[in-house]
Amino acid sequence: MAAGSTLSDKATLGTAARAPAAVKARRPLVTAKGIKVLAANLIPPLVVLAAFLLFWEVACSRPTAGLPPPSRVVTEAWDIIAHPFYDNGGTDKGLFWHISASLQRVAFGFALAAVVGILTGTLVGQSDWAMRGLDPIFQVLRTIPPLAWLPLSLAAFRDGQPSAIFVIFITSIWPIIINTAVGIRNIPQDYRNVAAVIRLNPVEFFMKVMLPAAAPYIFTGLRIGVGLSWLAIVAAEMLIGGVGIGFFIWDAWNSSHISEIIVALVYVGVIGFVLDRLVAGLGRLVTRGTSAA
Repeated sequence: MAAGSTLSDKATLGTAARAPAAVKARRPLVTAKGIKVLAANLIPPLVVLAAFLLFWEVACSRPTAGLPPPSRVVTEAWDIIAHPFYDNGGTDKGLFWHISASLQRVAFGFALAAVVGILTGTLVGQSDWAMRGLDPIFQVLRTIPPLAWLPLSLAAFRDGQPSAIFVIFITSIWPIIINTAVGIRNIPQDYRNVAAVIRLNPVEFFMKVMLPAAAPYIFTGLRIGVGLSWLAIVAAEMLIGGVGIGFFIWDAWNSSHISEIIVALVYVGVIGFVLDRLVAGLGRLVTRGTSAA
């Protein structure tokens, strides 16, 4: 009995000795340092936003003001704020459906631009002949405004949907090509020497050496490209009509619903910010924090 008690006591003491270590290893989910960091990131933009809204309210409260103050914007546009999912058929839809249609066009056009842009940028960065032949052409084409491509795309496709996707594609592809080419040309020569020693074929060299080494540059181009895509689709939809956030803004202007335009612009800005953050976050994940995004 005494021996059994001794073993039991030892087990109890061992458990008690390990308990403080286990408790010590558990870190609280919310720490004072974390709260300070969160406050340092949130308070400045909130203060600036509050000051801006106050200035806007005061400046636009006069009867002769051309724009409504924030309080009137919320009152007049409350229906589209509170009911974004309504669908009465045709173009009479809530903001959710307009934004969804625009995002679908952006996703298709930007994905196409990303694939073609990375492959073309790799060719330009890898070949001196391609660089000398194609770079001047790219530099000229990238300066053409997005909407200048729309009449040409409408003449070619004779439909608004593919025309809008083409405008997104042709607008966002140039920063992807240029940044990818710069990244490929900046691959250290040591990487190329090692690939030659272990005899990587072109596909293996592209997947295992070129893409990882140039990834920070590629994601910088993708981040710029996705912003240009969102800018282009809003402008293009104002002209092609149909369902889309650009058409919603233009239709609200024709109906003199200024408050609805302001609400739609807020949505456009927030979604553009989210798209930028998504690409930047993906870049940090893929490049393990070395991305310039």
